[in-house]
Amino acid sequence: MHPNPVFRRHPRNWALAFARERGFGALTVAGPEGVLAAHVPFVLDEDRVLAHVVRANPLARHLGRGPADALLIVSGPDGYVSPDWYGEPQLVPTWNYVVVHLRGELRLLDDGALRPILDRLSHDFETRLAPKPPWKTDKVDDGLLARMMRQIVPLEMSLESIDSTAKLNQNRSDAARAGAAAALEAGGTPGMETRTLAALMREAMSKTAAD
Repeated sequence: MHPNPVFRRHPRNWALAFARERGFGALTVAGPEGVLAAHVPFVLDEDRVLAHVVRANPLARHLGRGPADALLIVSGPDGYVSPDWYGEPQLVPTWNYVVVHLRGELRLLDDGALRPILDRLSHDFETRLAPKPPWKTDKVDDGLLARMMRQIVPLEMSLESIDSTAKLNQNRSDAARAGAAAALEAGGTPGMETRTLAALMREAMSKTAAD
């Protein structure tokens, strides 16, 4: 997390909503031979994260020994910002980004919890594709589905702390921020989802003006 408090003023509810909307992150734990990571889709409740990984994943094997402290990193849009875009002298390059960190105790669940988690995951993402009729697990042959499910294991992480950073040039003038946002909207800069990042920068500018 960036130490500047100006980038960390979003409330818990904002961070939860952001993580829930993304629905995908890097799940990490400290293993016996170093940090382990798995990139997972997830469902976020108020007090827990539900996900699954391949049974052969080193993270799953580690959890077979018992629960472990974990960090789920949920990354949002990001992009390089050239100082030329600010229209002001004596500034330097930076990288704007949004990220949420969720921490808690991660554990394996009984295999009986797997089908409900799969159903929740597919329901959550399929409903975003409306008006397409939602895909459901019952569209897969029971025998085939059972064989596929034997390859994965369900996970649950308690939600013990939430941190977020939204680095959106809040430490620059409105004119400088607007210039950077316009360049990011145009595309072509290194980064991911730069137009979404620009929209978040403009949203932050509007909120600052309202305050």
